[in-house]
Amino acid sequence: MGKSKQKVEKIAKIDWHASSTEEVLKQLDGNPDGLSEQESVSRLQKYGANSLPPPKTRGPLLRFFSQFHNLLIYVLIGAAVVTALLDHWIDTYVIIAVVFVNSIIGFVQEGKAEKSLEAIRHMLAPRATALRDGNRIGVPAEELVPGDIVILEPGDKVPADLRLLSAKGLQIQEAVLTGESVAVEKTTKPVEANADLGDRFSMAYSGTMVAAGHGKAIVVATGADTEIGRISGMISSIEELTTPLLKQIAIFSRWLTLAIILIAASVFAFGFYIQGTDPSEMFMTVVGLAVAAIPEGLPAILTVTLAIGVQRMASRNAIIRRLPAVETLGAVSIICSDKTGTLTRNEMTVKSIVTSSKLFEISGVGYEPSGDFFSGGEHVAIDKRPILQQVVKFGALCNDSSLRQKDDQWIADGDPMEGALLTVAMKAGFDPADLHRNNARGDVIPFDAQHRFMATLNHDHENHQYIIVKGAPERLIELCTLQRQKDGDTAINSGYWSGWIDEVASLGQRVLAIAYKPVEEGKTELNFSDLDDGLILLGLIGLIDPPREEAIQAVKECRAAGIRVKMITGDHAATARAIAAQLHLENHDEVMTGQDLSSIDDDALIEVAARVDVFARTSPEHKLRLVTAMQAGGNVIAMTGDGVNDAPALKRADVGIAMGRTGTEAAKEASEMVLADDNFASIARAVREGRTVYDNLKKAIIFLLPVNGGESMSIIVAVLTGLTLPITPLQVLWVNMVSSVALAMALAFEPSEPSVMQRPPRPKDEAMLSGFLLWRITFVSLLFFSGIYGIFLWSQLHGSTLEEARTYAVNTLVMLEVFYLLNVRYLSSSSLSFKHLFSSKAVLIAIFVVITLQAIFTYAPFMEHFFDTRPVDFIHGMEIVGIGLLLFIILELEKLIRRLFSNRRAKDLKAQPKAKR
Repeated sequence: MGKSKQKVEKIAKIDWHASSTEEVLKQLDGNPDGLSEQESVSRLQKYGANSLPPPKTRGPLLRFFSQFHNLLIYVLIGAAVVTALLDHWIDTYVIIAVVFVNSIIGFVQEGKAEKSLEAIRHMLAPRATALRDGNRIGVPAEELVPGDIVILEPGDKVPADLRLLSAKGLQIQEAVLTGESVAVEKTTKPVEANADLGDRFSMAYSGTMVAAGHGKAIVVATGADTEIGRISGMISSIEELTTPLLKQIAIFSRWLTLAIILIAASVFAFGFYIQGTDPSEMFMTVVGLAVAAIPEGLPAILTVTLAIGVQRMASRNAIIRRLPAVETLGAVSIICSDKTGTLTRNEMTVKSIVTSSKLFEISGVGYEPSGDFFSGGEHVAIDKRPILQQVVKFGALCNDSSLRQKDDQWIADGDPMEGALLTVAMKAGFDPADLHRNNARGDVIPFDAQHRFMATLNHDHENHQYIIVKGAPERLIELCTLQRQKDGDTAINSGYWSGWIDEVASLGQRVLAIAYKPVEEGKTELNFSDLDDGLILLGLIGLIDPPREEAIQAVKECRAAGIRVKMITGDHAATARAIAAQLHLENHDEVMTGQDLSSIDDDALIEVAARVDVFARTSPEHKLRLVTAMQAGGNVIAMTGDGVNDAPALKRADVGIAMGRTGTEAAKEASEMVLADDNFASIARAVREGRTVYDNLKKAIIFLLPVNGGESMSIIVAVLTGLTLPITPLQVLWVNMVSSVALAMALAFEPSEPSVMQRPPRPKDEAMLSGFLLWRITFVSLLFFSGIYGIFLWSQLHGSTLEEARTYAVNTLVMLEVFYLLNVRYLSSSSLSFKHLFSSKAVLIAIFVVITLQAIFTYAPFMEHFFDTRPVDFIHGMEIVGIGLLLFIILELEKLIRRLFSNRRAKDLKAQPKAKR
């Protein structure tokens, strides 16, 4: 009974952030001193544990059998059944072996089962500090219930969704939910009911981290009812998309299967009804036709080519979690990127300082203390700017954070903005540790959301004492009566400072103000009353999380490749617009917020999503809707992100890309790809590799299909003319699964073409087989058929036995494949050069392996038992090589004719405007 109760009992849906603390306590029947132990047990039975439901997984057995769910495999299984009924057991065993080999490859490469929900479950806090019966005790987080009173302290992971009852300097890092890089100041005051998640200052959400201060809160939602739980539910309900290539392969398989069945049925009917051939013999002929027509090696080639792409990407810091994503990257037309930590460094940086006389700009990014000061584009010597010196010095002193260097990387411990103030002080030549030793702190008023500033009492070794205040600029302007000028202090000019606050904020920078006040020697306590008069405003500091330099270059490369980059962030609109402008996004001026998106229906959103490139203050639902709308517009979407808030959109996207260093486990498990270096630039390299993989897969298909076409034609012509089959079904299987696969795999190692990132993304619904490729497959199939049947008939006319003639035909087929491989590496340009013929080590190795295996096939005595082969003498061997060389020459001539025709056509097009003039 308790179990069923857990499923149905839920707290009523209420806007807790908009309700007063008294209303929340009344609604939840709560007590500021906490629930009784008896009441907590009762509510635990009623509402269930504070944990997320386990993910549904697919067992290994089901995963293995799903590999057989393929039309071409069904046809092969049918062929195996027919051969078994006719007592042709060797044929049956070989066909079944082929089927199982392909299925095992698919099973191994599919990888891990979906872990998105499991990863989010582990994000919940393991323990919490709660009030029970008026006592402060530690309890397992999963035992928290609605109405529980929870204590929050720095470093705590918030254990459930909470409505704050009291807050003292409380700041919570909510990047995993909102994407905002700076900790949010919390208060107990209600906010608007329609406030975005990042603006609900009266709430603390499960999975976020307490950065500073203290608080007491009441649990309003647990388990699946929390924000993280809601995201978990969104992930589980998202339908997984198939990739463009897999769709094309599925369509190709259906048409090929239908064609094989129709042709096989027609051949059987012709042989049985018209020629009067024995039905069992015709069944074996039809089985041979099916085996010849089906490219058995295609699934293996597809898998191996994708796997090679995975290895190449891994060497470029792009780790692929699901194999088909490699190819999908090549079709991406839009990359939707989170801002914080993805396009930006996730490191606050001081970019501007305003004094009473001018604006100073500071170079450098992140916490690395390298950079200079400029004004009007000219370098500034800071030792000649005493007010500027004071601003950076006091910013480092009124500061509770620290900087450290680890593995050549600078890290801020504490508030990111305070870390940036330490960095700019070091750029000015100060050592923060020396500053604190020489300007000892006597007392402090910690930052609080109510008074919106921090103040410290400091004194130096010369017994000078002063108060330093750092905080919201509007608040400090209210407190200050004076401002520091070059030639002395004057009355504060509020209009001047307010104008600069708006100017700096319009650049997307967060603004802090720095003020100070000298005090008499011997003061030991700091009170709020000390700030009532005499406070002197020194300046304003503008901070921003800057874009990565490599991200700017990557966006440029993506645009050259016809890929549009869109920013979807939980941060403020002004900040998003400023970063978008620095990244040179195509439409960086227009910004849509989450509230704007909420007022648009799904149909209108398709047009908005296509036009707008910057979306700010977005929730997980907004991100998911945007990705879905862009997909509805016919685009292939890659979505990058690092937080839990990104997980639903990451899973919905055609390619989800998570950050490896800063990304949450939930984001990684919802993604197809993880960037090991958190570098947006790695995406451009991954797209290049994805396009190369697609090109190589296309070459492999163009290579394989003519082989099957030539084999099929040989069997069909034999039936129609009443002649003997030139190759047996088992010999066909040998060629398809050994020679064809080994040679086609060499194409998986082909390097990128020079123009691969200068062409637009291929259309989502582009057919894999274009008109040219259909012509090439048909033409080469005819040449293969001519070579196979030509040597078969020629050798029989000159006294060879049936077994010898078939052995010559099989070896001719393999030699045709070898020469065709050398030709197909370059579909348009000539292969007749030393570089083109011998530049690929993989191709040379594949040819050596195939020739070695074919020698075993031809000359090993045990092969005669399985495949009925006979040794090939020198004369026939030279004839076989000559036929392969003739194929190569014919195809090179065909390329030459096409190039001449293409060049003439290009000249005619150039000449047309001149003729008109």
